[in-house]
Parts: sequence; structure tokens; C-alpha cells
Amino acid sequence: MLAQNVSLRAHQTFGFDVHARFAARIDTESSLSALHQWLQHGDRSSTYSDVPRLIIGGGSNLVMTRDFDGLAILMAIPGKRVVAVTDHQVLIEAGAGENWHAFVEWTLEQGYPGLENLALIPGTVGASPVQNIGAYGVELADRCHSVRAFDTVSGNFEDVNARDCRFGYRDSVFKQPEGARWVITHVTFALPRPWTPHAAYADLAKALASKGIEGPTARDIFDAVVDVRRAKLPDPAHTGNAGSFFKNPIITAEHFVALRAREPGVVAYAQADGRYKLAAGWLIDQCGWKGRAMGNAAVHEKQALVLINPGQATGADIMALADAIRLDVKRRFDVILEVEPLVL
Repeated sequence: MLAQNVSLRAHQTFGFDVHARFAARIDTESSLSALHQWLQHGDRSSTYSDVPRLIIGGGSNLVMTRDFDGLAILMAIPGKRVVAVTDHQVLIEAGAGENWHAFVEWTLEQGYPGLENLALIPGTVGASPVQNIGAYGVELADRCHSVRAFDTVSGNFEDVNARDCRFGYRDSVFKQPEGARWVITHVTFALPRPWTPHAAYADLAKALASKGIEGPTARDIFDAVVDVRRAKLPDPAHTGNAGSFFKNPIITAEHFVALRAREPGVVAYAQADGRYKLAAGWLIDQCGWKGRAMGNAAVHEKQALVLINPGQATGADIMALADAIRLDVKRRFDVILEVEPLVL
């Protein structure tokens, strides 16, 4: 049931040459349940009965600094289906192993818009609620109906509604210790009817205006998002990366006033609770890191939020670069940057 000494190079978008001691590919809920039962009640004298476990989808939010001395569960459950259509919403379910971008495009092909702003985000459907992915004015939390997950404590499958997912900025219950018990197998999305475009985000609005589009369709927005992302972000298939490496920090109003007095050009966005979200890329750029290399790792020349593996970097190289950037930002702006991907 388990393969040994499995290369994970193709299972994480940084492309590091790392291995898992054991690995299992999961392509059905029954195979996940069977694996759980086997691990729980199999030969307790075996070498893999109590090893640590790591769930990997597309590996687009993962930094592996070493080999994994445990069991990598490679999530590959497929499937896409329309569950229900009402006057107010369309419910669509997708398997956790589906490629996210391909799924977004499929929903448009079916005539059901609502996810177009999230086009070209790397990774799988199953990872989308964990990170509460978001881009260009839309977050996964805005479109999630429920998450189906396997409870490794009870051994049962559960449907977790969106409220109980406890979505936050690039956060959810699945990133917290109490959420570690769940393995996501499917996600159901609630797409609004009637649909209204979200095209006010500056880069997106500029891209649409450049094409002379004033009343964009969902496909127009999808295409514009793809164009903007491809112009700014490296393709993991060619340059190893995990997308945005740092979260945009949120600070108090008092901190923002003091910071703006010292840095009049600071890029910030007022939040509903009175705090301010800073543009982490701007902070990093101001510290002189955009396009700069340190050892075998580097910062992308077009987007300071993206750390890249030009070819020979290790996870340790990436984290050393990240630590140097965080230190510079703390010294200049008194702001602590939080790493977005999971670091092993």
C-alpha cells in the first residue's frame, strides 16, 4: 500500500530534490479510509505505524528544507459536478485533487461564473480552503459552501460548513492544531446568481481598460487575471516558487500613522476594523530586495513577494533568504512579515 523512498520533486512547486520515507497516492475516499484503517489496525510492529504524516496536493504552498521522515499522503481525488442550481446560487463540488486553475476554467465553460478572479492560482482544489486563497478582490471564503473531510480521530467523513471553517486572511481552521485531524476530500462552492463582476482591483481594471473593455464578462475577467499574473509571476513549471511568500501584514491605526509619518509613500489599505493592511511587496522592494539573489535563492525581478529557486536552491537556501528579508523589513519599518507557505 505504501511506496518507500519516494521523490517529492514533482509534488512541490519549488522543485526541491527531497524524498519521503513513505508515500501513498489517494484517489478515492475509500482508499483514504482503507489507508487509515490499515495504519490504525495493521501490524503495530511495522516501521510505518506511527510515523508523522504530511498531506500534499499540488505542493504550491510548501517549503521542504529536508527529506520527510514520514508518510506523504498524495491527494489526487478527481471529480467535478453541479450539485444544485437555484435562483440565488449554483452549488458545485470538486474533488480535492483537481487542479485549481483547470477547475475555475471548467466552471466558466459550464456557464457558472464566480471564481474567475481566482484564475491561475497554483495548487489543487483541496488546498484552496486551507489557505483561504484570494486574489483581485475575491477570497475563497466568499465562495465556499462546505468542505468534506475525513476525520482521522473518529474515522468518519464529515461535512464542515463554511462558518465552521473559520476563514481568516490566508487562514482557516485547517491550518490550526485542531484542524489537523481533517483530511479534505471535496469542496463545494456556492457561486452567486445573478453574477456581478468584481473588476475594481487596480491591476485588473488597468488590464481590462487596455483592451477597451468597460462591461466585462466573467471570461473577460478570467483572461485579464491570467494576463496580469503571467506578466508579474513566474511559472512554477519553469522557475521554482510558491507564489506570494509573505502575507500582507495588518497593523493598528496608531502604528500606521507613525509609519506614514516616516514613510509617506507607504502602500496601505484601510480595513473594516480600523486597522491597515500593508503591501508586503512594497516593503520588501523598498529594502532593495527585488531581483536580488542570496546564495542559490533569489527574489523575483518583477514581484518582490515571490522567492524563487533558479535551479540549485534548497529549502534551507530559501528560508535563509526569507529570514534576511524579514530582518531588513523589521529594522526599517518595525513590521514583522509572516511567511505564507508551510515550512517543513
